[in-house]
Amino acid sequence: MASPAQQRHVVIACFLGWTLDAFDFFIMIFALGAIAHSFGTGITSVTWAITLTLAMRAVGALIFGQLADRFGRRSILIANVICFSLLEFASGFAPTLAAFIVMRALFGIAMGGEWGVGASLTMESIPASWRGTVSGILQSGYSFGYLLAAILYGVAFPLVGWRGMFMLGALPGLLVLYIRASVPESPDWLLRRGRSTSSSILAAAARRPWLFVYAILVMTAFNLFSHSTQDLYPSAFLRGQHHFSVREVATVAVIYNIGAIIGCLSAGALSQRLGRRRTMILCATAAILVIPLWAFASSPVWLGLGAFIMQFMVQGAFGVVPAHLNEMSPPEVRGTFPGFTYQLGNLFAAANATIQAMIAARMGHDYSAALAMTCGFGAVAIIVLIGLGREARHARMGAEAATAGAE
Repeated sequence: MASPAQQRHVVIACFLGWTLDAFDFFIMIFALGAIAHSFGTGITSVTWAITLTLAMRAVGALIFGQLADRFGRRSILIANVICFSLLEFASGFAPTLAAFIVMRALFGIAMGGEWGVGASLTMESIPASWRGTVSGILQSGYSFGYLLAAILYGVAFPLVGWRGMFMLGALPGLLVLYIRASVPESPDWLLRRGRSTSSSILAAAARRPWLFVYAILVMTAFNLFSHSTQDLYPSAFLRGQHHFSVREVATVAVIYNIGAIIGCLSAGALSQRLGRRRTMILCATAAILVIPLWAFASSPVWLGLGAFIMQFMVQGAFGVVPAHLNEMSPPEVRGTFPGFTYQLGNLFAAANATIQAMIAARMGHDYSAALAMTCGFGAVAIIVLIGLGREARHARMGAEAATAGAE
């Protein structure tokens, strides 16, 4: 069993991995307009890069997850960080829009592997009493990454342009040095290594098909809920529709990502007492009530407030997901199940940005209704699906499973 100090290193490393992965993704969100201008096209065309990035994350979750179930979480996490850092750097050199979209699709494969491998390594390495709080910490890395991208956009974009921002996005590769020096292998995986239990995701799905279908539906709803509030909000809604300056867009983005981080941490901790399902339903319900302020206000102050509350609720609900998916997972495929179902949900929700852009184009480039409709649909779907599910927060895994196996 890992020592408390080693457990903290695992949490820090996996939090940073998801932070820097998200940072690399959201650089593109802020640069959409500049990328479109550079390649002489419209924002709708560039959103296909977002769609393919999200869609290909399912491929990455399957590849890296199966490798993690077979060869261990730690070494595969290191390989994954190296891959997404190199592909981010290469994106800055894309000579055409087609080459850029291909590069972002490859980046999506690398991005898709990180969350599942990091989440399983974390949850298998910590005590059960930490899970809710650490789930919020881990998922808040997504919002920290968004926050870092917003700061980089406000500070560096006027100086280095969108290509320079992608090149700076390669810096997360340095995280590999910390993982190699400080992070131990999952005790749960070490216990299962060499056992005859099949680690094939197909075999596990055949044994429990409805669990896989349910988890994929839940994560489709979550990804629609999250991406509908984020992907086009800064560039198309704030910058394009409301004509905010670069500084104003960056400021609002910083504000709503602070809300997202607080929401993740608060809801994750709350779920340890209230339960995973109740906490997620509470956050999704509250998000619906915030839609009028978030999507239909006009001044920077009110939009900033609405965005802060919205992201508190959206990412609060998402902050419970790492613990909930890992607790639901069959133990023999925990390196694959959480990430694969998460990213398949991303695949089925991947057209969100393009759909929002098409709806807005039909409404005179007014994004308010498009944002409101997709966000509201995602929230309602979460309420219904989570309400039909089961609570699994008392599942034994990680350190507890390793201890029990040794008895």
